[in-house]
Amino acid sequence: MSKGITSRADDYSEWYLDLVKRADLAENSAVRGCMVIKPYGYSIWEKMQRALDDKFKETGHVNAYFPLFIPKSYLSKEASHVEGFAKECAVVTHYRLKNAPDGSGVIVDPDAKLEEELIVRPTSETVIWSTYKNWVQSYRDLPLLINQWANVVRWEMRTRLFLRTAEFLWQEGHTAHATSEEAVAEAEQMLDVYAKFAEEWLALPVIRGVKTPNERFAGAVETYCIEAMMQDGKALQAGTSHFLGQNFAKAFEVQFLGRDNKLDYVWGTSWGVSTRLMGALIMAHSDDQGLILPPKLAPIQVVIVPIFRNEEQLNVIFDAIDPIIKELKASGISVKFDDSQQEKPGWKFAEYELRGVPVRMAVGARDLENGTVELARRDTKEKQVVPMDGIAGTIKALLDDIQASIYNRALKFREENTFTVDTWEEFQEKIENGGFLLAHWDETSETEEQIKELTKATIRCIPLNAPEEDGVCVFSGKPSKRRVIFARAY
Repeated sequence: MSKGITSRADDYSEWYLDLVKRADLAENSAVRGCMVIKPYGYSIWEKMQRALDDKFKETGHVNAYFPLFIPKSYLSKEASHVEGFAKECAVVTHYRLKNAPDGSGVIVDPDAKLEEELIVRPTSETVIWSTYKNWVQSYRDLPLLINQWANVVRWEMRTRLFLRTAEFLWQEGHTAHATSEEAVAEAEQMLDVYAKFAEEWLALPVIRGVKTPNERFAGAVETYCIEAMMQDGKALQAGTSHFLGQNFAKAFEVQFLGRDNKLDYVWGTSWGVSTRLMGALIMAHSDDQGLILPPKLAPIQVVIVPIFRNEEQLNVIFDAIDPIIKELKASGISVKFDDSQQEKPGWKFAEYELRGVPVRMAVGARDLENGTVELARRDTKEKQVVPMDGIAGTIKALLDDIQASIYNRALKFREENTFTVDTWEEFQEKIENGGFLLAHWDETSETEEQIKELTKATIRCIPLNAPEEDGVCVFSGKPSKRRVIFARAY
């Protein structure tokens, strides 16, 4: 264990919270259920943003921004949507405060009541579709491919930093199309964008699938998702993409004149990922010593710790290392040369290990004499003494290897903790130890709810392209055509 971090084996939940705080990622704010994302944590989120934003623009999307406040009447226009979010909505009723008559502080001014109450956005479908009504008249105006980076508020009662907070950051894409086929293709395309981002950047293997009707987004015809496994065997939904059909277009009268000169309602999608990905990143890879960050998302990819006794030695080391730093930076690799003198090298080693810096280089006077440096990789803690000549190339290759190694380790863990079960007794036994259970389900909401009530396990997804396989439901014994993934989840 490191710096007051609870062991994963002793208390996984406490380990996670300790790590978020000790690694300086985030902390609780004065507002219950809300968090302060600290600079180190925010720099990881910024890297995620940049990578995702590039992918969105490569697929033809543009960014816009829509209001934080939504008229309450908008939510009632799409019945299942309001039902899905009503319990989480924060409502603005007044627009002004005034001093209390007794001088005890401030109170809501009763004369400043809003004519229509406003909802602090839990998601933006309603306000965006009300806007699209003014933007779409003809098939020539389609498709609309728009994304926004924003904050949303869902008044969660039980919160946990990054994983579930009353306010969180995310992106939400909202697109409008002339045909059902185009909208479905869009929803599937964005699911693929999310999956590739999770695997190539977060080093997080995910399963692509669709949600059951019980688990669909409120107002969607189909919800596509990517599901990941954390180190405690629980599932985490890492991203969703929704085919909305014409539900919101009909609710907000968004119609277009088609090529056939007939009016029709547009077809929609929405899709999003949030700062919950920060939680996934931590829980999928880290250990009792601290964060393990994939190099692509690490704010500092290489830290150089000089070992010196005096200012003269430090200057000699810096002169020798500076060309290497410049070469690494020119290659797009972020480097920190830690020449601070307040702490000893051993303390620095532990601190950068805690913060998940992928590669640490230690270099002292003797190393310079030998023309070598010591490299330590964070993921395996392996150390090696390598020649200084060609060190930039060595580090680049090492970072690529670490990225792949972290992914492969997470994939191996998922494979070792995925089980095929055929009996209810086996299901109940296996679910207690965590992991993904591949089991037959009779496709009824009743069975899904009963299993959830008895075991706390939910159907995470019906895997895309799951092969047909005749069997019987693990709970009811009724016929089933394919296996689905059950797990306990965050």
